[in-house]
Amino acid sequence: MMKSVIDKQDIRDHDLYIGGIKASDLAKEYGTPLEVYDVTQIRSQIRKFKQVFEERHVDYSVNYASKAFATIGMYQIVKQEGAGIDVVSGGELFTALQADFPMNRVSFHGNNKSKDELEMAVKNGVGTIMLDNFHEIDLLHDVLEEQNANIDVMLRITPGISAHTHEYIQTGQVDSKFGFDLGSGQADEALQRVLKEKRMNMKGVHAYIGSQIFSTKGFVGAADKLVDVMKHWHDDFGYTAKVVNVGGGFGIQYTDEEHPVAPEEFVSAIVDEIKQKTKSYNLPTPAIWIEPGRSIVGTAGYSLYTIGSRKDVPGIKSYVAVDGGMGDNIRPALYEADYEGALANNADGKPVEDVRIAGKYCESGDILIQNQPIPKSKPGDIFVIFNTGAYGYSMASNYNRNPRPAVVFVENGKSQIAVKRESYADLSRLDTKLKEN
Repeated sequence: MMKSVIDKQDIRDHDLYIGGIKASDLAKEYGTPLEVYDVTQIRSQIRKFKQVFEERHVDYSVNYASKAFATIGMYQIVKQEGAGIDVVSGGELFTALQADFPMNRVSFHGNNKSKDELEMAVKNGVGTIMLDNFHEIDLLHDVLEEQNANIDVMLRITPGISAHTHEYIQTGQVDSKFGFDLGSGQADEALQRVLKEKRMNMKGVHAYIGSQIFSTKGFVGAADKLVDVMKHWHDDFGYTAKVVNVGGGFGIQYTDEEHPVAPEEFVSAIVDEIKQKTKSYNLPTPAIWIEPGRSIVGTAGYSLYTIGSRKDVPGIKSYVAVDGGMGDNIRPALYEADYEGALANNADGKPVEDVRIAGKYCESGDILIQNQPIPKSKPGDIFVIFNTGAYGYSMASNYNRNPRPAVVFVENGKSQIAVKRESYADLSRLDTKLKEN
């Protein structure tokens, strides 16, 4: 069983440290709200994933699902660790280009890629296009003809497996906007169309069953289904997949009540299932790709806030407000996601009350933590929320015309700005004044 969230933190003399630096010192230097990433944790998790494959002697690719958190600095770290990335938009691809990321290690996802995005991908030599629908096959055909280019592709299928997760982040079931359906024959039709495309090199099959999954059972089932598809395509169409991509979605621990297995254990189960089943079918073991996002950056991220006002409601929990909220972390309002946190200067202090940690946004639902045990606090204290590295900053907004926070990377006791804090001027930079009649 994993340790509790607070037990895993670096606490010395009651002070919380992140990457060797006091959280309160980071807040003082860079201001709040502030997103902080412990780069050592990011590197460690990428290496753990790679180690699983290398110990089992299989060809592989660990592709960071960058929708979880996409910045130039993050892409630089992934590049340094020898991993690949997945992008899902022209904006993410442009950011990767700014980071000088090797385009041959980029795969492009999305259920509605525009022609402009496909042109950008082909022009810049993106490694693999993940084909999601028939319209995209036609678009990519036109782009390749216009640019006199060739490209590797994979087919995304919906394997008919529903993961135990929030309904908005289930993506592998039949009723999904993503991928080619197996049962109706769409996947077979897509394969036959792609095999006729002279400019498309069909690499393999891909599936993604959902996010924040705690059991290996769903991934083993998906791996099993993908090898069945591989066998079917081999026998019926003479095509042997070179790659089986099982996606990502490996769960992480947000609260003490959650007990997922270590992310690399998901990979172990997937690799073992694919190796065993391909052997039973007398098929070559394909390269195995994974697409972890949350499990690489989630636990490496911390959100730092300054406590402001307080509202005490007799007979009901008190509200302790901070200077951020749903604009920098929409997940509690959107998914009812749970988090835990602590006071930066009294991280292991004995709680004296349970409070709600409320945001500053003009919405009743802007509650970051519904039930937080906390020592005595006062305005000006720094409150830290743990494990906010995935889908916090990447989903941040300027709601209520609030600037987005700065992002700081820390490693080995040193810190540096990864994303500058937005200013009020930034908020209206793209606005224009209307002409008066």
